[in-house]
Amino acid sequence: MRREIVARQLEEQLAARFPFGQRLRVLDVGVGPGPLPASGRTGAAPGPDGEHPGPEVRDGTQALRLARAGHRVTLLESDPAIQKAVRTTLAAEPEGIRERFQLVEGDGRETGAHFTPGSFDVVLCHGVLMYVAEPDPILAGLARVLAPGGLLSLLVRNADALAMRPGLAGDWQTAHTAFDSPVYVNRAGAPGRALSLSALSDTLTGIGTPLHAWYGVRVFTDQAADDAQPADVRELERMLAAEERAGRTDPYRAVAALLHLCGVRGAPREA
Repeated sequence: MRREIVARQLEEQLAARFPFGQRLRVLDVGVGPGPLPASGRTGAAPGPDGEHPGPEVRDGTQALRLARAGHRVTLLESDPAIQKAVRTTLAAEPEGIRERFQLVEGDGRETGAHFTPGSFDVVLCHGVLMYVAEPDPILAGLARVLAPGGLLSLLVRNADALAMRPGLAGDWQTAHTAFDSPVYVNRAGAPGRALSLSALSDTLTGIGTPLHAWYGVRVFTDQAADDAQPADVRELERMLAAEERAGRTDPYRAVAALLHLCGVRGAPREA
């Protein structure tokens, strides 16, 4: 559900920004294992090697989808499990898709070591910033490798609505805590730090990729498992249509579990 909604939102932005048929240079970045600092921990145990998996975890889905659409994609990833999963999926893809897809070992903190400025038309950073201690340096590095007019796509946990999930689940203690702290525990039991729309908007402006558009993700379906969906195809489409509409409509998008922000390199600020 989440992946499909984000993909549709991303496709909308690409169609509006780039000429039809243009083969884009896409970078999808991850961040390697490493726990949050002590001030950001909540007592939840991290996964193997200190990684922080969960519903927002990266799995290369968007990168593969864009490669299948004809774009040249680079996945910068240091997590061995994700690397293995992507390689397994790629092995079953047609040769043309495999040729357009490059897997580079590394993470979002190392873009300057791997790529020259302006190397990409589109940069994706989905489900990453919540699990790093200092997001701003990573964002600055992503802006550096983005070409003028390029699109930066971010997916983060929404700090402005952090109490919604536990509140709707009847977990009142966690809901009260969420009003006062951006730190949370994801469904895998790992700690993360949610980010606010206003703070990210200010950061994007500061790095020269001002906010162009933003969406809410998982407005109505946050209580459901990420892979849950109706068995009936028509019901699934109705659900997706409702989520899509809510994700672009005030006040609904502001209380979504996740925020999808799109900044444009060198663009005037919009929203």
